[in-house]
Amino acid sequence: MNSKRVNRLIMAMVAAGTLSACSMAPTYERPAAPVSGEFPAQGKTTERRATDIGWREFFKDARLQALIATGLEHNRDLRVAVLRIEEARALYGVARADRLPTINATGTGSRARTPADLSSTGAIQTSARYDVGVTLASFEVDLFGRVKSLSDSALANYLASEEAQRAATISLVSEIAKAYLAERAYAEQLELVQRTYDSRQQSYQLAKMRHEVGATSKLDLVQYESLLQAAKVSLVTLQRQRAQAENALVVLIGKPLDSTLPPPQPLSAQGVLNDIPAGLPSELLANRPDLLQAEQTLMAANANIGAARAAFFPRIALTAGRGTASSELSGLFNAGSGAWSFAPSIVLPIFDFGRNLNNLDLVEARKNIAVAQYEKAVQVAFREVADALIARGLLEQQVEAQAAVTTAETERVKLSQARYDSGIANSLDLLDAQRQLFAAEQTLVQTRLLRLTNAIDLYRSLGGGLLEGKAETVKAAAAQPAGQSAAVVAKPADKPTDKSVDKAVSAPVK
Repeated sequence: MNSKRVNRLIMAMVAAGTLSACSMAPTYERPAAPVSGEFPAQGKTTERRATDIGWREFFKDARLQALIATGLEHNRDLRVAVLRIEEARALYGVARADRLPTINATGTGSRARTPADLSSTGAIQTSARYDVGVTLASFEVDLFGRVKSLSDSALANYLASEEAQRAATISLVSEIAKAYLAERAYAEQLELVQRTYDSRQQSYQLAKMRHEVGATSKLDLVQYESLLQAAKVSLVTLQRQRAQAENALVVLIGKPLDSTLPPPQPLSAQGVLNDIPAGLPSELLANRPDLLQAEQTLMAANANIGAARAAFFPRIALTAGRGTASSELSGLFNAGSGAWSFAPSIVLPIFDFGRNLNNLDLVEARKNIAVAQYEKAVQVAFREVADALIARGLLEQQVEAQAAVTTAETERVKLSQARYDSGIANSLDLLDAQRQLFAAEQTLVQTRLLRLTNAIDLYRSLGGGLLEGKAETVKAAAAQPAGQSAAVVAKPADKPTDKSVDKAVSAPVK
């Protein structure tokens, strides 16, 4: 066999292993969503989807916008998620490289001296050998798709890490917003308590003077003192809670609060969008990165089954070399110094004491686990959207009703004060009215916080919070080929193509 025929044989077998490998992985099918086909009644909504609304448009408070921008830049959890993408990309690059032959340039030289008693001629011999060439090091001809399945699994894990980073971004935006609003709620309640405490302190001093001159009983004085101390307890409690809320916000944004931040807005002036349509549950599968991540993990488990199945079949490996050899360094490139080697090998498992069979059972069990985890993720996503939709209209009514209660209690305090000053009513009526007004004001702040938090939860559960502004939606759509989602490199339900693979490797991590 001459060298030309050997070269053609090597290239033919490499091409067969690289281009025509069959896959033994099961055909991937997205599991049916174990949820209802519709969400609860949504009421009147806008036409815009949550995924098309940037967080700068959703949150109107300039201080909150600045905090979110800071958090997206400095939050450590988000930074780890980005680094996870780099890690998964590198692992995919390693797995993909195994599908292609590794060519090495080699050069060796040796000299050896053989004693006379060991020499075939009975005399001392000195020999030398020099080799230069290229080698193909144990390339696996992937006829049954084992290496390809491992590469597909690594690609799915890489895409899952990208979706995990997007999910972390959405979660961070919502968590910063909720932490900021919680801090604002504590601040407003603190202002109410401070005013109440100052008012009750004045009332207590007045009651004390009236008691000293015998105008009121000791019981009236003790009741005023009780209300004063109760307000002080609330004041100290809210001071602690607000400080802790600020600490939580600092951790989320990743750096101390800047003194140059815009002034905060009260809860009643936040103006977050509260009429986002939920669409259909099937749309969540494409809009929520956490569901896309779960599906990519399922696809990786599905590909691993192909690799486990291929392990039952023969494994063919090629080792070859082409170059020159000579006993003199100066003669390496002389005519007739060409050298080659070709050493194919085949391994067929016969007795492995159930190792391959158990490995197949293992990957199939892991796929079933991934299916269950995906279905649970879909159910959780459906529940989050459904809960937010149910609460949306009811919380709006609750805020209106609580505001009416506060207005009525404010009027009651005025009337009770007038009756008390004119001597018609006793102090118990006035104290009870003040106590009820204080509770109504606190409850109104908490109810407004619940309504805002619910709007944020609905925005997040529908996949909103990934874009910063409306311009990004148009820009992302223009940058993608027709029919391709801007959120993923390859569609989760489709088998990755060569173009999507190349794009996945070369795409920058943001």
